[in-house]
Amino acid sequence: MPKEILLPSLAADFESGLIEQWHKKVGDKIDVGDVIADVSTDKAVVELEAEDEGTLGRILVPAGTDDVAVGTPIAILLLDGETATALEGFASGKENSEAPASGEAQPEMVRYEQSQPAEAGPADQDRVLASPVAVRIANQLGISLDTIEGSGPGGRVVLGDVEAAAGDKDLAPPPQPASAKRAVELPPPGTYTEESIDKVRRVIAQRLGQAKRDIPHFYLTIDCELDSLLNARQRLNESSAEAEKLSINDFIIQACAIALRDVPGANAGWTDSAILKFNEINIAVAVATERGLITPVIREADRKDLRTISSEIKALAERAQQGKLKPDEYKGGGFTVSNLGMYGIREFAAIINPPQSCILAVGAAERRAVVKDDELVVATMMTCTLSVDHRAVDGALGAEFLKALKSIIEEPDERLV
Repeated sequence: MPKEILLPSLAADFESGLIEQWHKKVGDKIDVGDVIADVSTDKAVVELEAEDEGTLGRILVPAGTDDVAVGTPIAILLLDGETATALEGFASGKENSEAPASGEAQPEMVRYEQSQPAEAGPADQDRVLASPVAVRIANQLGISLDTIEGSGPGGRVVLGDVEAAAGDKDLAPPPQPASAKRAVELPPPGTYTEESIDKVRRVIAQRLGQAKRDIPHFYLTIDCELDSLLNARQRLNESSAEAEKLSINDFIIQACAIALRDVPGANAGWTDSAILKFNEINIAVAVATERGLITPVIREADRKDLRTISSEIKALAERAQQGKLKPDEYKGGGFTVSNLGMYGIREFAAIINPPQSCILAVGAAERRAVVKDDELVVATMMTCTLSVDHRAVDGALGAEFLKALKSIIEEPDERLV
């Protein structure tokens, strides 16, 4: 009996995704562990591996399809000894999901409850098969989901169904709250080009907007002298291959990890019910990619030496650029480091990544005139700004962390090397 390939849950909070591309075509042999497709989550493109062996008999969800829910049949696998004639009982992904094969239990489609639609019926009819984005947009437009015929697997209502329903109705714009922003006045047509917003960029925008709006940020800035660190880095790099050379950022990541061990109160997160005191020191490192900002995590960074940290961040950054990070490689950070020094930025303030409470913005290393022992001298200085969530970390605690960080950076031979 042919077997359906279902879209699995690729992360703890993964509900739906975009089928980026298929790596196998109909008729290809598939072994356990083969990468059969790429699926875009809200943070990365994840490789979907086969759990069974056989031959790809049919693709039910083509590449480019967005908002595919967990548990949706996306392909049909012919098991060993089966031929294409075995697919005759599978008329389509939708029909098949409504008519389970004998002896095989079909996964239950997730049900979402529409919250107070404008045309809602009785309470027992408000539960419908629909994707999260379809529910949200339908609520915004005042459309009752139970009036829409779903085109997704199992009759599931997807975003396209809601948009089609909106186009068929003469809908007035939904009422806007008094505090709502006015629509942006666009420049004249022909003076700009539009670039579509992909799933990753949209989620990043939503989360950053929410973080900046809801988190009471405050900022602490400190200057660190880098000459001793640069000397230590040069000494360590003299005997290293080019691919193994240490960067200033490697030192900063380890210094942050040790400072958090010294000042554990800064290694915290905020939730509405409790302040989270993290048991491990997991440092997230901001990496700029074409798809947006990604923050892979160096786990237990305080237990790792400089070369291990350097090797891990190089590998994670490369996978981030390729969109190949696994969920456990970018989730679970407790503190973030964002470094723009390589662009010549002297200082900046970063936006906190909730539920974390702190993010360190690192500026460029530059030669400056400073006063030492009442004399004017030149030293290599670096400005760091700590953005802090005041709900979980107070000003004195944030200052204590920066004081510890400065001491570690300026005396690397004692704590880092």
